[in-house]
Amino acid sequence: MSRPCPTPFGRLALQESVPGWLHWYSRWVNYAQLLFPDFSLILCGYLLCRFTALNRPVWQQVDALVYFFLFPVLLFQSIVKSPLELGSASRFMGAGWTLGLTGIALTYMLPHVPVLRHWIDAREHACSAQVGFRFNSFIGLALADRLLGAQGLQLIAVLIGACVPLFNMGAVWPMARHAQRSFLRELARNPLIIATASGLVANLLGFALPAWLEPSVTRVGAASLALGLMAAGAGLQLGALARAKVLAVSVLSIKHLLLPMVAIAVAQLFGLGSAQTTILLAFSALPTASSCYVLAARMGYDGSYVAGLVTLSTLLGMFSLPFALAVLR
Repeated sequence: MSRPCPTPFGRLALQESVPGWLHWYSRWVNYAQLLFPDFSLILCGYLLCRFTALNRPVWQQVDALVYFFLFPVLLFQSIVKSPLELGSASRFMGAGWTLGLTGIALTYMLPHVPVLRHWIDAREHACSAQVGFRFNSFIGLALADRLLGAQGLQLIAVLIGACVPLFNMGAVWPMARHAQRSFLRELARNPLIIATASGLVANLLGFALPAWLEPSVTRVGAASLALGLMAAGAGLQLGALARAKVLAVSVLSIKHLLLPMVAIAVAQLFGLGSAQTTILLAFSALPTASSCYVLAARMGYDGSYVAGLVTLSTLLGMFSLPFALAVLR
């Protein structure tokens, strides 16, 4: 009987007969292929905005559509479609919260680090801190499916449901505080947080989308992903990154270097199994959320700078994912 071929990601099992460098290269190519659609959509939005009649005023309306309707539908569907079992998943959720709180704390501390504080502008930090701990849920779902199939999807759904509310609050707080707005008011009117909270409640109550509604909701979710990334590209001004290079390096280092190392320590601290450790490591190394740009722009901050960070994070994910799963794991 012939031996079955491994999946593109090998389901974590690498054949000893293949040289280590070939495994590394194969994994890097697979992660690069996984991230390429996101990067290509950002590039597409950039080119359309700069070289066609679809200029910046058009994309400002797209920003509003994505922020107030498309992304909330996407979040609600992502959380509702995979039932959460709080009892059996409590330790894994605790690991996710610990990792998330660590990322939030590290990014919040940047303006207070003696060597860095003289180089970091408070307003730019307020809108950029979210890049250091938020994650791209769709890349996470695709990666979890390739790593562990249905089990991986269930585990990543637990992290999405547990961490999205925490991360959204962590993203809103510094911006609301710097703008001297009411934090609770900003939370109450933030469509992403409303969608997340309602999705969690619906999930725990056992609500499921009707079968006849799922295709439409799925298409809305797909549109949010594509338009959100293209809007980030349209708002991209790479020159904006030069204004705060220290901040960019610091935030992206937390996201793509420190958090994967924290994740392996958290997995050991909570005594996670092999599958849970793998998904937590993948989760820690994901590129940041494309909605970082949308949230920053809608709250009146420098969207072009955040869009640049989103683009760089997408590229760095091609290296941090192999680092987390092939080196740390």
